Amino acid sequence: MTELLCIGNPIVDIFIEIDKRLAEKYGILEPAVHIEYEKAQAILSESSIDFKNVIRSSGGGAANVAKIAAMLGMKAAFYGSIGQDELAELFEKEITNAGVSLMLKKSSKKTGLCFVCSVDGETRIAASPGAALELTEIDISEDLISGVEVVVLDGYILDRRPLVQHILLLASRRGIPVAIDAGSIFQVQSKAEEILTYSRNFPLFLFMNADEAITFYDTIRKTREETILLSDKDKESMILRDVCAMLKIITDGELFPIVVVKMGSRGAVVVAGGNVYHEETFSIIPRSVVGAGDAFCAAFISAWIRSKSISECAALGNKVAGKILEVPGTDIKSEKLNKYAKILKR
Repeated sequence: MTELLCIGNPIVDIFIEIDKRLAEKYGILEPAVHIEYEKAQAILSESSIDFKNVIRSSGGGAANVAKIAAMLGMKAAFYGSIGQDELAELFEKEITNAGVSLMLKKSSKKTGLCFVCSVDGETRIAASPGAALELTEIDISEDLISGVEVVVLDGYILDRRPLVQHILLLASRRGIPVAIDAGSIFQVQSKAEEILTYSRNFPLFLFMNADEAITFYDTIRKTREETILLSDKDKESMILRDVCAMLKIITDGELFPIVVVKMGSRGAVVVAGGNVYHEETFSIIPRSVVGAGDAFCAAFISAWIRSKSISECAALGNKVAGKILEVPGTDIKSEKLNKYAKILKR
């Protein structure tokens, strides 16, 4: 029986170094951007980039959650739309080798990809979802969801409102909670009211990072504070003081929503049933932050399914995310997570 059913955008992460000239040429000027398929193919043809030695890894938020959960010993499945090309073969091989059950819709479009660009030491994400966007509500049946413990949705499918609402309705009919990652501050700015409505009407886990949580607070409260230059410590203080106060009202007296704020080196805050749980962690110098939030989600949900306490769920999330920070994306050997898999068996 499947425990975690993860639905989202199957993509391949490609880690490259580019200079500012190339970043400007392809419009990779923000921390996260979407680029057209033609532009993505042009980047792949750039002679100045040594693609023979770059790291390629299966990616996409929900796929990462499935991959890490499977490595933790969970029965995880992934469903999404993918192409029929070499990138699809790489994705399928990595995900299957991790122990994930794959249920893929095959598209004539190219497999989605995401360039993780190092631009003078700054990380910028340029995504081209390609075939991933072919997944619609028509592809999601009640039989697909039936019997699972938790459904995990990629935050970037929030743009496809009919698909998200269809999944939420199917899951809620069977009392199955759905976990959604906010995706980005841009998603939160445009979808905060929708996310709030979902949290009030469906059994929901909501995962956000510190910037997303503050943006969620500002958007719901209709305030616009300048927080981008705040230190991590100041963001933590604002979350514990202001954001949690709002989230306590939203969650008070209810089993759901359970709201998780990932704060990187400052640990994690969980608000559930009107209570606030703060789990600290150790600070490390990351090789890459890509996939760390997904790993946290995978560990947290896995621990929740195994009936661990909220604090134990957050603590395991911190530890597993810390291991992913040591590698590019989720390109990690399963044995590196063995001791955490044993925790889930206790």
